[in-house]
Amino acid sequence: MAAGVITLPLYDPIRVVENASFVDVLSNGRLRLGIGSGYRPYEFTGLGRDFDSRRDQVEEAVGLMFEAFHRRRWTHEGRHYRGTVEGPYEMLPVPVQAPHPPLYMAGGTDRSIGYAGRHGFGLMLSTLPSAETLARQIAIYRAALAEAPAQLRTNPAAGDVDIARYVYVAETDAAARADTEEHILRHITHFGGSGTGGYLGSVSEKGQELRYEDLLETTLLHGSAETIIAKLRALQAKTGMTSLLLHYPPYYGAAKITRSLQLFAERVIPAFRPPSGARVTAA
Repeated sequence: MAAGVITLPLYDPIRVVENASFVDVLSNGRLRLGIGSGYRPYEFTGLGRDFDSRRDQVEEAVGLMFEAFHRRRWTHEGRHYRGTVEGPYEMLPVPVQAPHPPLYMAGGTDRSIGYAGRHGFGLMLSTLPSAETLARQIAIYRAALAEAPAQLRTNPAAGDVDIARYVYVAETDAAARADTEEHILRHITHFGGSGTGGYLGSVSEKGQELRYEDLLETTLLHGSAETIIAKLRALQAKTGMTSLLLHYPPYYGAAKITRSLQLFAERVIPAFRPPSGARVTAA
């Protein structure tokens, strides 16, 4: 059971720790917690938060979260957060996965990817970068992870690399294209616009013309089960990913999405059973 991605600057980090601990107790230790800096300027404007300093806010909040998870107490006087809980008081509940659940960080820039590694987070990467770009980003992450203090490398997620991809499985490649082409182009065009800070554009290949053929060649996992298996194996071999995050826009309709997920479960997942395959995580 995963929460990813919580836009950390929009929340009190102590509340995030408290709520994550509570969910971990309720689920008997099944939570995985993902955080990120956010990419929608209008969310920050609506909640009265500064968008431009969001990465600074995340880095300050992470230090406070680690102190709360590890000590159950904290004293913090920073630029963005302040508070003290000391003496006879401590934060409850204690998560089942003490000192904390597996922690992941979403990253699309060298700064955020390096920070994730140096602080022992698992890494979550975006949907559109090519395999070559992902391989470079993962190399940055693993080099940074080697510098992480021993205490932070105890995070159960340390070393995990989750790559997000738009996934759609049909009986044939042609059927998958017929079901998805119009919708996926509209979806990606929206997320590359100014309303999201050009987020997908900032983490995808610069100058890439938005054509279905190009996306299918470089990033989309759309097609028959056999096509998906071959593409996923190639992606894993080239990048060293450990998990796949399945993404799909809502425009296909419930019946088609359900059928795609059924085909993925029945025909794709069995090809990646341990010990040879990447984990597959629905998102």
